[in-house]
Amino acid sequence: MSFQQGLSGLNAAAKNLDVIGNNIANASTKGFKGATAQFADVYANTAAGSTSNAVGIGATVSLIPQSFNQGNIETTSNPLDLAINGEGFYRLSNNGTNTYSRNGQFSLDKSGYIVNATGQNLTGFPAAPDGTGITAAAPTNLQVSSADLAPSPTTTATLQVALKPDDPIPTVVPFNLANNNTYDRTTSMTVYDSLGSPATLATYFVKTGVNAWDVYGALNNVPIGAAPIGTMAFNNNGTSSGIPPIALNLPVGTGAANIAMTLDLSSSTQFSTDFSTAPPVQNGYGAGKLTGFSVGKDGVIAASYSNGQTRAQGQVVLSTFVNPQGLQVLGNNQWAESAASGQAAIGAPGSGSLGVLQSGALESANVDMTAELVDMITAQRAYQANAQTIKTQDSVLQTLVNLR
Repeated sequence: MSFQQGLSGLNAAAKNLDVIGNNIANASTKGFKGATAQFADVYANTAAGSTSNAVGIGATVSLIPQSFNQGNIETTSNPLDLAINGEGFYRLSNNGTNTYSRNGQFSLDKSGYIVNATGQNLTGFPAAPDGTGITAAAPTNLQVSSADLAPSPTTTATLQVALKPDDPIPTVVPFNLANNNTYDRTTSMTVYDSLGSPATLATYFVKTGVNAWDVYGALNNVPIGAAPIGTMAFNNNGTSSGIPPIALNLPVGTGAANIAMTLDLSSSTQFSTDFSTAPPVQNGYGAGKLTGFSVGKDGVIAASYSNGQTRAQGQVVLSTFVNPQGLQVLGNNQWAESAASGQAAIGAPGSGSLGVLQSGALESANVDMTAELVDMITAQRAYQANAQTIKTQDSVLQTLVNLR
């Protein structure tokens, strides 16, 4: 029986060395999770059942579980290198077959889809049609579109001015934008038509009485009618007492629709300070070309355009499992769902127990090289000791054979 015991010990020790060798070989594999060999003793059953003085018949490797502890995060220069800081797996798709990985080395294919080294698609939640948010829908293959961003005409604008109560009432009338004696103050802002062409909207402020002002306008130095486009009134503490929104329908160049917009001046004030204006705010913009993109810690892929706009292109999803050690190992840094692991729970990075993403970074293997080398020495000694039991048993049998 000692031969069988020693042989089982040799096999177990050899399997342990295989596991350690695999860990060391993948020390540079991004997202790799190291494993350990777990052993169990083996006893023979008898007709009377096991007894308290039974001698075991050896050892066996009962399980080789992987450790899903966090690996170190190292920075890179690729915005599509993604590292998970916390729990979760990337959800990959290959013609509808889903696999899971911790390796965040991704790139764009010729169609703009985000893929890994083997061409599998990274999946996530799609962006809303207008790109201003994420749609709560079934995960799909993520794609970064290189199409130009269409222009959007100005529909609302906000202008905040600080007027001076001691400005004089102009004595030269009527208003004439070419004569600065016909108005007190002026400022301008850029607005956009339906084709994305910019236009300069100028506003002129004419004091008409105590705490009362008229507002005139001009588009590209062309007056917007002869009458004021709006009025402003202030309380004796300098705050607004009545500045209704100004509705404008501005004619533009050939081929574009008029700019139908509302100008809001209600936050303006009249204090004894120098005239000033806050940066104007308007919601229009011209056409833009894709200049780059980034991935936030919440997994949202934000594309940047030459017109200063950003649009969501989708959101990377992460998956978790009740028992990640029950996942089926596929190789190529991937796992598959199994009955032992349970079904995948999908969510956005940072939600629930899911970790967050770090763009321009990768998770290293969680292999401790020092510990592996020490374990290798221990496994080698175990192998040598088991070989020695076989050698000793052989000597005992040789002694019995030589008896006369």
